Amino acid sequence: MIALLRVLAVAIFAVVMFVFGCGYCLLSPRNPKHVFTFGRLFGKMSRVFGIKLELRLPEDAYQRGQHIYIANHQNNWDLFTVSSAVTPKVVTVGKKSLAWMPLFGQLYWLTGNILIDRANRSKAKGTIDQVVDQMKQSDVSVWMFPEGTRSRGRGLLPFKTGAFHAAIAAQLPVAPIVCSSTAGIKLNRWNNGHVIVEMLPAVSTEGYAKENVRELANECREQMKAKLEALDHEVAMLNQQEGVKA
Repeated sequence: MIALLRVLAVAIFAVVMFVFGCGYCLLSPRNPKHVFTFGRLFGKMSRVFGIKLELRLPEDAYQRGQHIYIANHQNNWDLFTVSSAVTPKVVTVGKKSLAWMPLFGQLYWLTGNILIDRANRSKAKGTIDQVVDQMKQSDVSVWMFPEGTRSRGRGLLPFKTGAFHAAIAAQLPVAPIVCSSTAGIKLNRWNNGHVIVEMLPAVSTEGYAKENVRELANECREQMKAKLEALDHEVAMLNQQEGVKA
């Protein structure tokens, strides 16, 4: 019964977001400010799923300059958890196929996010180059999922290098974002316990050249892996104290 009510709530939310969201975005289509607005709205939906979401951001998160943001990519719950960490003037980079996803895909494109064709390596590289050019000509930051696919409870997957190529080419710091594991969230469970989303200190790209891209990727991955383990331990303790089943 709980799952049915939640599915109904999500369906209503999706329709409202599509009708009013797309209408709102058409007033200034492809404007990066929309990503922040809708990211926070989707994050608030976490309460509907019985998730106690804790967001940990640096004090300057909303005032800082350009960065390349990277986050772990777990499953569809990311839409209601890690999306809350989106900061102003940030656009995300996703698969081209997202544009065809009913309701969400059209809103994703209209809000100004960037779509790349991951099945075509040359096109994907060209898109990364375009992203770098756009960043050099504006004050927009970019958010990417370096794993390239959902981990689905398998921990932190190996990183692809696109985000780090962009960071080195644009000479911008990399800001890692880690969301505690969400594989245990159940649609039919009233209380799904705690989820923590934390933005780590930025990693400077100073001194890195394109031949060091894998070194930068590995450095960021090790930091994120350690933080994911720490957050999972903290969440397990919090849930145990409150009697929430794993």
